[in-house]
Amino acid sequence: MTGAMTGFDTDVLVVGGGPAATWAALKAAGAGARVVLADKGYCGTSGATAAGGTGVWYVPPEPAAREAAMASREGLGGYLADRRWMARVLDETYDRVNELATQGRYPFPSGPDGQPLRGGLQGPEYMRRMRIRIRRAGVRVLDHSPVTELLTDADGAVAGAAGYRRQVRESYWVRAGAVVLATGGCAFLSGALGTNTNTGDGALFAAEAGAELSGMEFSNAYGIAPEGTSVTKTAFYSYATFHREDGGVLEGAASQGGRSVIARELLTGAKVYARLDRADEPARAAMRLAQPNFFLTFDRLGIDPFTDRFAVTLLAEGTVRGTGGIRITGDDCATGVPGLYAAGDAATREEICGGFTGGGSHNAAWAISSGSWAGRGAAGHALSLGSGSAARRTVTGAGGAGLRPTGHRARPGGHRAAVELVQAQVLPYDKNYLRRGEVLADSLRTLDAAWSELRATLHGEGAELVRARQAAAMTAHARWMYAAALARTETRGMAKRLDHPHQDPRQHHRILVGGLDRVWTRPAALAAAGATG
Repeated sequence: MTGAMTGFDTDVLVVGGGPAATWAALKAAGAGARVVLADKGYCGTSGATAAGGTGVWYVPPEPAAREAAMASREGLGGYLADRRWMARVLDETYDRVNELATQGRYPFPSGPDGQPLRGGLQGPEYMRRMRIRIRRAGVRVLDHSPVTELLTDADGAVAGAAGYRRQVRESYWVRAGAVVLATGGCAFLSGALGTNTNTGDGALFAAEAGAELSGMEFSNAYGIAPEGTSVTKTAFYSYATFHREDGGVLEGAASQGGRSVIARELLTGAKVYARLDRADEPARAAMRLAQPNFFLTFDRLGIDPFTDRFAVTLLAEGTVRGTGGIRITGDDCATGVPGLYAAGDAATREEICGGFTGGGSHNAAWAISSGSWAGRGAAGHALSLGSGSAARRTVTGAGGAGLRPTGHRARPGGHRAAVELVQAQVLPYDKNYLRRGEVLADSLRTLDAAWSELRATLHGEGAELVRARQAAAMTAHARWMYAAALARTETRGMAKRLDHPHQDPRQHHRILVGGLDRVWTRPAALAAAGATG
């Protein structure tokens, strides 16, 4: 690298700052690697987990309990999960959560029998402790330092990344023996709680380096939130009765299996109201203890959600709550590109969820487990290259759209229009949620044209470059989503097609997607150890 930029040399670079990123950094450091973590925000407070709380797929190692845990979600996910991976995640999550309790001193509550309850985490406290842990492990943390592109060496191996440090207003680079992408999914700046940093950057970086994606059709997740707020904690709406504006019960509306009814009612321009009136007193007390942040909005508005009706809406959560992401090609969360690893919501969660997540529990377990594996894998790869190898390699930037326009009319500031166009195609319920082939195809044509335009003209410097790359990442993400959704001409998991409402046994496979200027899809057979259905 040349030019007036701040530079760092390290063994492992972790991109991101949530649970997957911090577990990756912690385990890479524990394996003897020098580690730099670069977060778009302030590590420990940015991202969906830090903003709220989450359940965890924490199951004691009892055969019957493990069998029930794996079997309970296979049908929902369209039988695309892999039991070998499910077992690995259950084992790793159990060990790491126990480690969080002992070494991280996380204050898990106890049940009536005095036994610790480790099936849930309060996001702010969890991430505060994870930041402390990685700092104590010697990880160098670069806060407010969004990455804008990966760096590759002459052989195409990933060898670091470049970015922009917002607070000091300077560009920087990190040369590394390996990189872990733990940047989260993409919620398209929908306003859902904690997702303002989740713009799909990691998927764009990975695709530019040659990686593939999988499961991108499982991306039409919408969370229920009180109207005008960002809190999409949908689990508690299982206790809700939903009403039309006239006060009548909205038949068929529900948090599980009935959100499409809510979407259709909202599309008419009418309001939908909810009341958590199906929760008894013990349940109400347990809910406030488990997720106190869920109730903050109601308390501030003077609403008792158990007795008062309140208007609700649906906010897009895309691949933050969906299952698609960067394809994983090895047990160490390698991506198939030398030196590049992926973890958390940036990676596909199909291995344990198939085509459906529905909440934080499985995603939280995947973040812990995949982060740990990716960190160890990246450290092993980097250390195998030899001491000081990162500093010796000549590297070049792999980034394209928003960074290196192909046309002669570079247009600063075009990111605003690009984001608005993408949001117009992916946020409306009648396009992304209530999917039909002709609507998907029309949106994809619009997005393809938008990509061609931004690829030729979009450009920025400094903070504007960060915004340009986010716009490019969201556009790419939307194209991969809709291309995969069109390729799956059935309803499976959360990838529902109104024009193909049934599951087709001939499509019991995963769908890979990739490409930038030209998007492609292809089916991928399940591994021999995968689920059957």
